[in-house]
Amino acid sequence: MTAQPQLVPLILGISVVSLGIAVYLARWVLAKDTGTPQMRAISDAIKEGAEAFLRRQNRTIGVLALVLSAVIFVLYGFVRSSHDFDPVSSSLAMAFWITLSFVLGAACSVIAGYVGMWVSIRTNIRTASAARTSLNDALRIALRGGAVSGLFVVAMSLLGVGGLYAIVAAFTTVPTAKIPLLIVGYGFGASFVALFAQLGGGIYTKAADVGADLVGKVEAGIPEDDPRNPAVIADLVGDNVGDCAGRGADLFESTAAENIGAMLLGATLASLAERASMPFAAGIVGVMLFPLVARAFGIIAAIIGIFTVKTREDADPMAALNRGYAITAVLAIAGFGIATRWLLHNEHAPNAWWMFFICGIIGVLTSWAFVWITQYYTEYRYRPVREIANASITGPATNIISGIAVGLECTMLPVLTISVAILASYKIGAAAIVHGGLFGTAVATMGMLGTAAYILAMDTFGPITDNAGGIVEMSGQPEEIRKKTDRLDSVGNTTKALTKGYAIGSAALAAFLLFSAYMDEVRLYLGAAEGARVFQSVDIAKPEIFIGGLLGAMLVFFFSALAIKAVGRAAQSVIADVRAQFKEKPGIMLGTEKPDYARCVDIVTAGALRQMVLPGLVAVGTPIVVGLVFRMFITDADKTIAAEAVAALLMVGTIAGILMATFLNNGGGAWDNAKKYIESGEFTVDGKVVGKRSDPHKAAVVGDTVGDPFKDTAGPSLHVLIKLLSTITLVLAPLFI
Repeated sequence: MTAQPQLVPLILGISVVSLGIAVYLARWVLAKDTGTPQMRAISDAIKEGAEAFLRRQNRTIGVLALVLSAVIFVLYGFVRSSHDFDPVSSSLAMAFWITLSFVLGAACSVIAGYVGMWVSIRTNIRTASAARTSLNDALRIALRGGAVSGLFVVAMSLLGVGGLYAIVAAFTTVPTAKIPLLIVGYGFGASFVALFAQLGGGIYTKAADVGADLVGKVEAGIPEDDPRNPAVIADLVGDNVGDCAGRGADLFESTAAENIGAMLLGATLASLAERASMPFAAGIVGVMLFPLVARAFGIIAAIIGIFTVKTREDADPMAALNRGYAITAVLAIAGFGIATRWLLHNEHAPNAWWMFFICGIIGVLTSWAFVWITQYYTEYRYRPVREIANASITGPATNIISGIAVGLECTMLPVLTISVAILASYKIGAAAIVHGGLFGTAVATMGMLGTAAYILAMDTFGPITDNAGGIVEMSGQPEEIRKKTDRLDSVGNTTKALTKGYAIGSAALAAFLLFSAYMDEVRLYLGAAEGARVFQSVDIAKPEIFIGGLLGAMLVFFFSALAIKAVGRAAQSVIADVRAQFKEKPGIMLGTEKPDYARCVDIVTAGALRQMVLPGLVAVGTPIVVGLVFRMFITDADKTIAAEAVAALLMVGTIAGILMATFLNNGGGAWDNAKKYIESGEFTVDGKVVGKRSDPHKAAVVGDTVGDPFKDTAGPSLHVLIKLLSTITLVLAPLFI
């Protein structure tokens, strides 16, 4: 217990300081010039549309979260009877803490996502204005605006988990090792909000994008971000609500869920070590709070990395961002080393701390590997994207065939990378100390998420620069300014793709960690002796368990179908409105009449919010229904059949989700960049340059349109689904026994 007074203030203090630096960066960005009146008019329209959508989306999410919190309270307080192993003595007390942590997790996720988007929609105009005089100023403004989101998301996650831990420790007599069992709802609340934020934002952004591209580029033959396109403002709004608010909620729940899962495994490992007379020097509290301390040091590394980014006017902006990421990664590794030596030192196993440190390095290297794999499959410098561009010569059908093939192919390298990372970290952890294998994988996951704040800053950089380019073009700025924003926009497209690769890699490692935490939790509730006997493995040969696994795989496919169809339905409304406006106002194409941007924004908003509810409810409801149905209607001598069935659903659903998300993300990204490759003027056929408005370009636009809901709606939503399944099962595990 001696480590607790030292660690909790440190964790909370670094969180508060990080939030203070985020506020400083926001004020620094907001003090910059806002450009011409024409630029401000476009920026104001984007800002108004984004804020209106997020207000309506958050109201919808709030209602659904309140309903679910009531269900959780009733299930824990009145349906489930009290258990001897419960952290608290009564069912109502258990229900109170689980429900409170769920509500706080949901609220913090909403706040973090909203703040990040609030700053991004005010950074775009300042980036556009800075581009008129300096590429370096525009780069720094865009990244620091994105850093507000990155720092807010990770610091709020850390503050929430650390604060909840401190509250439970202060107001209850719960044994230290059992405190994580009362705060698992925090990760579930964050996952719940993230799912709907990613779904709603993804449906919005891709419905607007598809409508703008098909009618604007293909039918009307006008450029991207042309002010004559009625859907162009909706498209620019979508970049913010999908890539800023949605991705922010995604990584918020990644860090929150991973923190709690690692705390559960850390508490188990430290308890087992004490029973074996091999206690850690920092005690159970030190090992359990190690994930939070390591995450806090990672935030400090990200802050330093962000402040080092700058570029020359003639240099590649991506090189500056990569340099900042390298600095962040090196400092995060150094902080990780300090944390492992401080909190994981064990006199009875003197090699344990540095072996766990190696596990953390494996996590960092895994993130680098995912960045490289994503670049290979989504940038047009490499074979896969060029194959799709070449297939466009013979039309849309061959473009789509080639894109699907690339998407299927690109699952191999990520799976091999994840496999090596999990196996290596498990074996090293097991060699470090008895029962240390699962904690080794947890430490690797922490290593991968150590740079999350900087990665999210780079991700939000993408929509900021995309919006800046749109503002410059729509306000009629000179060509040399557009070239600067094009360079930044091109880098932003790369950073968005890299973040998706990073997100799926971290989701895969975190899902294995959370699955292990679920198994540990069930064993704890069953009792040490009985649990060790009956719940060491999941027997897929049992018909009930096989069905659970089958339902997990089905959920991934069915959820993906609902998400993609949702984009299609919402996009149909956009296409109909854009066509109608062109017919109603012939002067739009002549430049004598203005399109009704607000009407299109409202149509996309209503469509996205309507379409996000069904896939979200299916994702949340399936594991709950499977667990409760098997518990109530299937007899079982060991009383674990429901818990095993849910474990199979979680395990197989995770595997299918990783593969499907990789296919959708990289396949969609490859289609997008095949189109950009043709538009770049570098694509040649028989020695002749083939560019915009050519037949291969039109075929590539069709392929890009197919890939849009893959890479920006269904794929990113599956990252959340994978972790949502884990957090739901962690929260509801006691109900399945």
